[in-house]
Amino acid sequence: MTFAAWLSLASICVLGAMSPGPSLAVVLKNTLAGGRSEGAKTAVAHGFGVGIYAFATAAGLAVLVTGSPMLFQAVQWLGAFFLAYLGIKALRGNTGLAEAARTETDLSYQGHGFRVGFLTAFLNPKLALFFAALFSQFVSSRAHLPEKMLMAFTAAFIDAAWYLLVVLVLTQSKVLGVLRSRAAIIDRIFGVLLILLAARMFLSF
Repeated sequence: MTFAAWLSLASICVLGAMSPGPSLAVVLKNTLAGGRSEGAKTAVAHGFGVGIYAFATAAGLAVLVTGSPMLFQAVQWLGAFFLAYLGIKALRGNTGLAEAARTETDLSYQGHGFRVGFLTAFLNPKLALFFAALFSQFVSSRAHLPEKMLMAFTAAFIDAAWYLLVVLVLTQSKVLGVLRSRAAIIDRIFGVLLILLAARMFLSF
């Protein structure tokens, strides 16, 4: 994988992690309920779950490239449609961030940061669809194990790092209002990028 390709992949992973939704709601809730420690556990465990999905997806797509080119192309088409759908949804602002910021604390979450963070990612089938759509543009028939691991590590590290940053800022100052006010901007950037990527995919077929 070239540095330019990795940079494109990393950029989309960054915006994907920043895009508000259920995962952010869980991180916020665990942080408010259990403090920085529980928030950090949730962030790291969520990143680990994301990494598992990312690696499994990269490995599976690499097999399709060599074993069934037609099926791989079908995945690329479906991936392009899915990215376009996500882009349009993001532009419409269906994030759920406002609800997340207003979530009441629940002491029953305290002490379960790892479990809740991991299951939030691992039980989210949309992650598999997202990575299948995204990675289908970067996986090649020459992709070896180190490249697949790099893709998975990139996605996992960025996801965990973003949520750790959220936890750090949240536990130092009152930033829920700021997060809520910036949600629309983040989603629009993410939406435009996904639509552009989908358009590039369609044009390359």
